[in-house]
Amino acid sequence: MLESYRTIKENGQWEIDIKKSRFICFLQRVTTEEEARTMIQQIKKEHWKANHNCSAFIIGSDGHLIRSSDDGEPNGTAGTPMLEVLKQNEIINVVAVVTRYFGGTKLGAGGLIRAYSTAVSEALKQVGIVEIKTQQELFVTIEYSLLGKLQHFLELNDYPIKDTQFTNEVTVCLTVDEIERTQAEIVELLNNQVTFEIGKFIPTEIPIT
Repeated sequence: MLESYRTIKENGQWEIDIKKSRFICFLQRVTTEEEARTMIQQIKKEHWKANHNCSAFIIGSDGHLIRSSDDGEPNGTAGTPMLEVLKQNEIINVVAVVTRYFGGTKLGAGGLIRAYSTAVSEALKQVGIVEIKTQQELFVTIEYSLLGKLQHFLELNDYPIKDTQFTNEVTVCLTVDEIERTQAEIVELLNNQVTFEIGKFIPTEIPIT
């Protein structure tokens, strides 16, 4: 089976005020621990006046690299709740940093957990989540007379068309998960009046609603 995982649609941030404290969540795609820590240091440098810059990240297709930091908040009230939001959304290759400017009112352990969790979960809603699937190109070459039948089949079965080339024949480029199954379906549909060429592997981003 080809690789598939969830991550954020784009880098971004979101801010919430709770009892006069500002919580700013920054989300960024990363692929290594070095990238994650560089991003965390950048936020700390930009927001050096903030009381806390808490962080969490999960990296790797199997989520093997997991780190979090409370950055001075009571143990377990910031980094861990942030990490749990990423886990619950099955998101990897993302670093989350929540910057807090203290407003003068203590929130207590429960309040902090809710605040840091909310900051990350709402930021995720703002930037969006995508599933990245590693798919493979399949070039399908047919006669013009069979194009309508093929297009109807592809639309009916939600096969995305990447490109279509018109020469003396028609070549439709698809991105698929299972090459052999797709080929067998098209062969049966068109009574074997088709030729195939297998292309490269490409990452495809599918929005998660």
